[in-house]
This record gives sequence, C-alpha cells and structure tokens, in this order.
Amino acid sequence: MSKGKTAKGTSIKKIEMRRCVVCRQVRHKSELIRVVKNAAGEISLDEPEKIFGRGAYVCKSPECAATLIKRRNFDKVFKAKLPDEIYDRIKEKIFM
Repeated sequence: MSKGKTAKGTSIKKIEMRRCVVCRQVRHKSELIRVVKNAAGEISLDEPEKIFGRGAYVCKSPECAATLIKRRNFDKVFKAKLPDEIYDRIKEKIFM
C-alpha cells in the first residue's frame, strides 16, 4: 500500500497543519497568515498562499500579532531584517 492511499485504493486528503512562530500552537493553515522568503531573498506577505519559498506562519489572533510585532519574530526566523511594511500589513489584516 502506497502513502496517502487507503486499503481500497482511494486517496486521503491531508490536513494541512502549521505552527505559529509566536505561540507555537499547531493550527490549520487557513487560521494563519504566511510570510515567505523566495529564492532571491525577497520577503513578502503570502496572501494567495501559493508563493514558492521558505514560509513562516503567525496566528490571526491580536495577542500573537502584538507579540510578533514587539519581538520581531520573523526577523529571527528568516535571519534578515524584515521591512516594517510587512509587520504593518500583518497588523492591518488582524486588527481590521
């Protein structure tokens, strides 16, 4: 039996779970906001959730957003200084 198949041969849909970089809770991908660093080193907010590259996630909760902005967790994750506009856009998405 191959991976992703049941005994009868039908495929099983994977549940896409990801971990928040702030609270470290595992949540469904749709409950998180993704920031991605592509091969060229550009870092951006992944709104269509289809950009290829190294991604990191944060919960859509105000507490996680406030802590993320205060600690600048994505700077540590991507080992680069993120532009303030990334944090501002995350703040807009969560608080509005």
